[in-house]
Amino acid sequence: MFEEKTDFKLMMRPVPDSCWYSNLRTILPKKVWDVIRKDAYQKAEGRCMICGAKVTRLEAHEDWSYDEVNNIQKLEGILALCHNCHSVIHIGRTQLMGDEDKAIKHFCKVNKCNYADYLRALRLANQTHQRLNKVGEWKLDARVIDDILAKYDDNGGN
Repeated sequence: MFEEKTDFKLMMRPVPDSCWYSNLRTILPKKVWDVIRKDAYQKAEGRCMICGAKVTRLEAHEDWSYDEVNNIQKLEGILALCHNCHSVIHIGRTQLMGDEDKAIKHFCKVNKCNYADYLRALRLANQTHQRLNKVGEWKLDARVIDDILAKYDDNGGN
């Protein structure tokens, strides 16, 4: 498995094209997704789990890792993020929406870096995206949600 080494707190996280539009929010029943995302919000205590900003509205981000040797897409957890960090992580979508300038500023602020560092990180993310797209079919490992749902069940559905 290839791991990019970076000292950046906030990075772009490319998703292979074959995995686009298949996220937990759309796959799971709404009630189950709500349990999972609210668990992340509760852990975050109103703060972005990357930049630490106190925000009134958090967004749930599925944090995936990719084992290219065994073709496994593994859910590492659900992160509660501010909109700005979430926009950087999904930079391709952000670019399509025309909001890249704001994402660049946020990336540089959070990582205490400059535009050249952003370009380097973007190049690495694009290289990773190209490499991940070479894998034919990904096997899904989302066992981490079992722990969240078990905790929900243990609390009597609360």
